[in-house]
Amino acid sequence: MFLDDLYHSLNPIAFWVGPFAVRWYGLGYLVGFIAAGVLMTRNARRWKLDLTTEDILDVLTAICFGVIVGGRVGYVVFYGAGAYLKDPLSIFALNQGGMSFHGGLVGAILGGSIVCWRKRLHVLTLTDLGVCGAPVGIFLVRCANFVNGELWGKETDLPWGVMFPTGGEVYRHPSQLYEAVLEGLVMFLLLWALARKVPPRPQGTFVGVFLLWYGVCRILIEFVRVPDAQLGYLFGGFVTMGQVLSLPLVVAGIALLAWAHKTALPQVGHRYD
Repeated sequence: MFLDDLYHSLNPIAFWVGPFAVRWYGLGYLVGFIAAGVLMTRNARRWKLDLTTEDILDVLTAICFGVIVGGRVGYVVFYGAGAYLKDPLSIFALNQGGMSFHGGLVGAILGGSIVCWRKRLHVLTLTDLGVCGAPVGIFLVRCANFVNGELWGKETDLPWGVMFPTGGEVYRHPSQLYEAVLEGLVMFLLLWALARKVPPRPQGTFVGVFLLWYGVCRILIEFVRVPDAQLGYLFGGFVTMGQVLSLPLVVAGIALLAWAHKTALPQVGHRYD
């Protein structure tokens, strides 16, 4: 199998800096944050928003911290299954993995909103700018999940099945790549196409599309993805934690799109009085 051969030729470590290993997973986050900053800046100029480079950098920095802290806290709360109560210090062992997208999303929104509030910037406009760049990071991190041989899918006899060393001697759905394509690449192209309209679409449009698209894709992909071993299936043995956490995103996305269509508030970047 092509993907099987490809996987076994990949190394989770991108390169070494002295005794320190730089992993593809960490690089995915780093490049994703940089790309988000570039796209936020470009869209702010295209939309003719009164935002300075300092404004965007301050918000982006808060988003980065929110993603990391929220992602880790979310994983401990939703996926830890009480294991971290026995060894609380292991919560800080980020090198051992364990990040939650949903926790990172909440952390990013909270972190960015706090900075917007302090700088008197419009939260929805900055959030719309931020989600346009988020799919780049999602794509890269999901690809890194594939390289790491983690979060694989159920058994399959499809020609693109992959045999992961930790998944037994069976071919499995490369669910990481499904997520990379649908939640990352396709969503990026969708938001990029929407963002090119000038004047820009109403406040909340991009956040609504982001939440709705991610939530639907994540729920569907979870049907072919093996749930975390410490949790297994919930509510009768067929629902995963990822689906439970993604359903509110679908609802919120639909509500935001309906609200944005009804109010038609313009994207405004400058400080409000």
